[in-house]
Order: sequence, then structure tokens, then C-alpha cells
Amino acid sequence: MASRRNAIHERFFTALTSGDRATAHAVIDHTLEQGLEAPEILSNLVWTSLQHIQGLHREDQLTPLAYQYATRLLRQIVDQMQLRLERKDPRGVTVLVVSGQEQSEEIAAQMTTDFLEADGYRCFFPGGGIANDEIVNQLGELKADKLVIFGAVASTVPQTRLLIDHLQSINACPNLQVVVGGGVFNRAEGLAEEIGADLWANDPAEIVEVMNESPNRRMTPDQRTVGRKRRPTAAPTSPAAQSNAA
Repeated sequence: MASRRNAIHERFFTALTSGDRATAHAVIDHTLEQGLEAPEILSNLVWTSLQHIQGLHREDQLTPLAYQYATRLLRQIVDQMQLRLERKDPRGVTVLVVSGQEQSEEIAAQMTTDFLEADGYRCFFPGGGIANDEIVNQLGELKADKLVIFGAVASTVPQTRLLIDHLQSINACPNLQVVVGGGVFNRAEGLAEEIGADLWANDPAEIVEVMNESPNRRMTPDQRTVGRKRRPTAAPTSPAAQSNAA
């Protein structure tokens, strides 16, 4: 079973990075024929492939052409999988989802949006590279309950830190819950707490999980470490992982 799964992942990765659209879609069709549902395909094939591709891109082990091929194809596949997600009843909760400017970050944020929307959240997703002042204005206009920020690379962190710090300093949207997710927050210990996020998660599916489990969780002023030296603790696990360990 593991060898078959590895073979599928390898075939999919090769198709993505070579721009072989027919083979990439054939792999997806095959997984559907095997009885896998859209959430499983998105989490176990698309997300893991996206992570792998982003890691290679970050280490300059993937050509720009291969990266472009892969991200364009993955975005198309995510669009198609979104139509297969089973939708739950509306929750009456409005979420603004943003990301960094990297293609991989935006795809991950789109997956997050699709999962949240299927779970009953009312979502708005402008993509990546949106200026902080526009995000703040949009939060007010939407009367948003949640802000989700997906970041995969280190260059996303400074703008995210400034955004959260600004929201706190002007007391904009005082009841807003800020959720962060993605590679950069997974790799740097204590980073999510340091920048003042209320919740954090490793991947798009887990973001939905932690938001459902802790809808009212907010970092208190004494818990926030914005502007202070990071505590020498072990790498943070998401609230969901902490709950499972309890």
C-alpha cells in the first residue's frame, strides 16, 4: 500500500513539474476511481505535493519553469476539487482569508478558503499581496469574525506581524480572531505566538479543525509576545495537536 501511494505521489510530482497536464489529471481521476473523496485528495496528495514543491523552490532545487508549471497545474486542480467538497449548513461566521505573495502560499490559502466554505463559513479570499491598510479596511467593511493568514515563506512574516500589531494597537475589530497557518509558522518555534496570533495550524484542513475546536480563543495581552524576545521553548504545536496529546 505504501509503495503504491509513493508511486502515485512520484507520478503526480513528475507530471506537475514537467507541465504534463494530461498525466496530472489522470492521476487525480485514478484516485477518485479508487474511492478517495475530495478532502482526502486535497490533503494527502495535493497539499503534500505543494509542500514538497515549495520546499524545493525555497532551496533553489527546482527551476522557475518547473515551479510555474507545478503551481499553475495545482491551482487548476484545486479549483476542480472545490466543486466536489460536501457543503455543510451556514455557520453565520464571516472569514477573510489572505496570504503571502508566493504562488504556493496563495494556493494553500485558496485550499483553506475552500475547506472553510464547505464547512459553513462565509469566506472572502482576495489572494496574496494585499496591503495591510486594505486588509484592515476590508475587515471593518465585512464585519469579519475571523482573519486567516497563510504564509509559507519567511518574507511573509514581517507584514503579518505589522498587520496583527496594528490591529491590536488601534483596537480595530476587537472581537476578531486571528488564525495563521503554513510552512513558515511551522518551521520557526514560537513564531505564531510571538506575532500575536490567536490560533495556528499546520495545513489547510487543520485550520478548519482548530477554528471549530476553539472559536472563542483569544490571546490575552500578557500572553502576546509581540516586540519581546521569543521564549526558548520547543517548537509550537497547533491547538489541535495539543488537544490530541492531552
